[in-house]
Amino acid sequence: MDTPLAPLAPPAPSTSPPPVMPAPAQPTATLLFVDDEPAILSALRRLFRPLGYRILLAESGAAALQTLEQESVDLVLSDMRMPGMNGAQLQQTVRQRWPEVARLLLTGYADISSTIEAINQGEIQRYIAKPWDDQELLLAVREGLERARLRQENRRLLALTQAHNEQLERRVAARTSELSQVNGMLEQAFADLRENFMLSIKVFAGLMELRDAGQAGYSERVGQLARRLAAALKLSTTEQEDCYAAGLLHEVGKIGLPDALLRKPVSLMRGEDLTLYRRYPLLGEAALMPLSGLRGAARLIRSHQERVDGLGFPDGLSGAELPLAAQVVGVAAAYEGLKAGRLSERPHDAEHARAVLRGTAGTSFSPAVVEALEHLLSTAPPPAPSDLELAAADLKPGMVMAQDLLSPQGTLLLAAGFVFDKGVINTIRDLVAREGLGIVFRIRDTRLPPAAAQH
Repeated sequence: MDTPLAPLAPPAPSTSPPPVMPAPAQPTATLLFVDDEPAILSALRRLFRPLGYRILLAESGAAALQTLEQESVDLVLSDMRMPGMNGAQLQQTVRQRWPEVARLLLTGYADISSTIEAINQGEIQRYIAKPWDDQELLLAVREGLERARLRQENRRLLALTQAHNEQLERRVAARTSELSQVNGMLEQAFADLRENFMLSIKVFAGLMELRDAGQAGYSERVGQLARRLAAALKLSTTEQEDCYAAGLLHEVGKIGLPDALLRKPVSLMRGEDLTLYRRYPLLGEAALMPLSGLRGAARLIRSHQERVDGLGFPDGLSGAELPLAAQVVGVAAAYEGLKAGRLSERPHDAEHARAVLRGTAGTSFSPAVVEALEHLLSTAPPPAPSDLELAAADLKPGMVMAQDLLSPQGTLLLAAGFVFDKGVINTIRDLVAREGLGIVFRIRDTRLPPAAAQH
């Protein structure tokens, strides 16, 4: 028990009217008063009971702990000096076992060192000196309860926030999964659209070749060679695809040229014929520019007849002005054109065509482009997969075309990568039976490893 400087006695009833206090924050709050003097406990009970608090009393620290184990308590107000377990020890135990309970301490002026110990070890929220002032004590209890309430509310809000965040994370994860599926569908749709777009280009290139008997597959060969050369020169994926499309369509501007001019080798053109011929890259660019997916290819088509020495057409570009990708399309077209007899009076074999192009290094094309073409043509291509050759009667749904199927006139009938379904197979069988066609379909052997099958 504390030993005050003056004889200890319960505070005398005040002759002045009791202070008017606002209603407590928690009318049903339970207060536990701990003191070894019954008179002190009675005085505290008389002070707080009228305010609607539930009051519990304990005359020792051990009794207080027993009460805490059995009752739900919101605040513990204990004396500092008590036999056995003092107030500092009690409040330290309360902090450890019931940290949500508010803790206040009654102490005498002579107990300052013990009070500091209680504050440090028991994390006492406030101490009140004896003899206490009623109003000060009431306010201290009210503030202690309010702080405890705020801590509990904070924990509740934190738990609510955590639960909300977990729910939000689950919803975000679910939405992300949905979006991933949608993105996958969009990517597949875009891939299908791109494939159909490229198929349309190949069909269009085949239709252009109908005007040129004996040239079936020429544009496809130019496109494939341009794409391989662009890859060998480490151009970007976009540039490689633009080179392929430009190779397929590099002659689209010739649609309006007379048939007689189309069949005349370039080496024999003179005067107006040559002037008209040299306009075809501009016409080709103009024809393709409205298609956003072909604008890159259109620019290459415009420039594929330029030369690094500035003597090409239509703009007379030279040196660094001439894009590397345009040279790639130009040299691929020149190589295939020499072999097809489009550039001279007679076709060249592959070796002679390569020798002609070697002589253009530094004039028509940069040496790096010619050297890359030489290396590409000298390197043996990887072995092709052993495709299956099947008749129409042997086709089954799910089979995949291994290479383009062309008509005798060079028109694309089925593109490589086409997947057969039941309806298409029935249509093909009806056509073959009706026309008596002996078409052989080269089908990808799906028994091969995926890498080989996709080659």
